[in-house]
Amino acid sequence: MIDRPLFLAAVTLIVIGIVFSYSLSAYTVLLYNAAPYHFLLRQFAAGMVGIVLMWLIARQNPDRIVIWLGFILLVTSALLMIAIPFLPEQIAKEIGGAKRWIRLGPVSLAPVEFFKVGFVFFLAWSFSRRVLPKHAARSKDTRYTLKEELLLLLPYIIVFAAIMFIIAIFQNDLGQVVVLAATLLFMMIFAGSSIRIFGFSILLGILAIAAFVVTSPHRIERFKGWWFMLQNSIAKLFPQWAHAVPKVNLVEEPYQVSNSLHAIHHGGLFGVGLGNGVLKLGFLSEVHTDFVLAGMTEEIGVVGVTAVVMLLMFVIYRLLKIAGRVGNTIYYLYCSGLAMIIGFAFLINALGISGVIPLKGIAVPFLSYGGSQIVALSIGIGLALSMSKKARL
Repeated sequence: MIDRPLFLAAVTLIVIGIVFSYSLSAYTVLLYNAAPYHFLLRQFAAGMVGIVLMWLIARQNPDRIVIWLGFILLVTSALLMIAIPFLPEQIAKEIGGAKRWIRLGPVSLAPVEFFKVGFVFFLAWSFSRRVLPKHAARSKDTRYTLKEELLLLLPYIIVFAAIMFIIAIFQNDLGQVVVLAATLLFMMIFAGSSIRIFGFSILLGILAIAAFVVTSPHRIERFKGWWFMLQNSIAKLFPQWAHAVPKVNLVEEPYQVSNSLHAIHHGGLFGVGLGNGVLKLGFLSEVHTDFVLAGMTEEIGVVGVTAVVMLLMFVIYRLLKIAGRVGNTIYYLYCSGLAMIIGFAFLINALGISGVIPLKGIAVPFLSYGGSQIVALSIGIGLALSMSKKARL
């Protein structure tokens, strides 16, 4: 039987995202001289396509659909990401120093969103055939050494290095790399890898991220902006330590995070009312995308956003519950990985807009404006729903 609570929770989140794509885009509509319902109609169309695809995929037999649909997502999106830098400006316009979207008339496509779902499937399919059986065959007394585990996982490390190069260098999108890296790490653990691999991978990831940051002036400035916010917070909370914090001078203060915190504070517990937010009027230029949680908090308050976040956590819970009840190892790893993709994307966005970590430009699953992430996640949830029919009651 299809996991109806998961389907209803995902649909509810899509509807909430549609509502706020209209409420939070008031200033953006004026800025770009767009029609009043421009963002609402586009998000509504993407949401309806996503819901229909989710339901249609959920009704299919997973044993017949998962493999071919997973590989189609993986291969097609990977080829598109490789091709984007070489496409003409009319099709792939450069925005912010990088090409991430393919535009075909009124439709804009971000291949990386579909790649994330395909990547999770690929790891689930490959780990179930190569990694998990080998770990399961070993007794507790004959576990792999760190060297043996590294050799076992070396092909995946090489593949991920290529992915990092494509996404972080060609598309200038380090945030997506962080989400995929964290998902890969936890899926290795789900497949039976040891804590030693966990620690080694974290160290390797930190070094790789540091290398990407120090080789990019844009990322250095973003890191400086985060440190500027952090030193101000330390000075306010612990004035006696303020003199010991290394100072950094910025050409421009990181106003986005500052206004994000103002929006959260202004909303208080119950918000100022749907559509009545003030900080969205030019102070948060990406309020309907990257800063959607801040805009929502101002309008529906901490209580309202907490309810929405709990709904998102419920989606993750249902995915993990399906993972724990299916007998097929591909399904188990896929549902676990999809839950990690959603969870890490939300976590990185929430920590970024609150100034805890540097901003990464990651969309909030289902809630941020953007048709690609809604349709891609809907396909991903649809596959999980089809797998739920094989779960033990």
